[in-house]
Amino acid sequence: MRTVEEVDALASAAHAGQVDKVGVPYVEHVRAVAAGLVPFGDRLVMAGLLHDVVEDTAWTAEELRAAGVPDDVVGLVEAVTNQPGVPYEEKIRRIAGNREATLVKIADNAHNSRADRAAALPEEARARLGAKYRAAREVLWAAVDRADVEAVLTIVNPALLDELREDRAASS
Repeated sequence: MRTVEEVDALASAAHAGQVDKVGVPYVEHVRAVAAGLVPFGDRLVMAGLLHDVVEDTAWTAEELRAAGVPDDVVGLVEAVTNQPGVPYEEKIRRIAGNREATLVKIADNAHNSRADRAAALPEEARARLGAKYRAAREVLWAAVDRADVEAVLTIVNPALLDELREDRAASS
């Protein structure tokens, strides 16, 4: 499994029948995350497509490897996958130690933070997730070059560019 197209087909099959919190086919989320990683090459695009496969489907990392997904791509998927008993904040700090995993998580966070997606959620969930994603962005954005963050946000969620500029101004 050496091409983005093959990995996209795997992700599509793995997420078949799944919908996100707002009722959209789940594969659309992973494709949006992958699109934000195009500037960084096929390996990151593949990781974006697969970033939720281990967490949200029956697939394991070992099965991804056996299917021919490159080991370094599976490693990135593992880096962004929730681990039982590990608090979200700790997961974000761990991810921030790996540049490529951070870029995958920034793209995921940016798509999850889109106003059009959040609008379909109940107000309580919208507020809770908004605060959670904002706190994660503070850690993630600080861990990589601002130009890389801008590249992802421009594709996935341009509305966050204002927040990035405010963050940059506050830290200057």
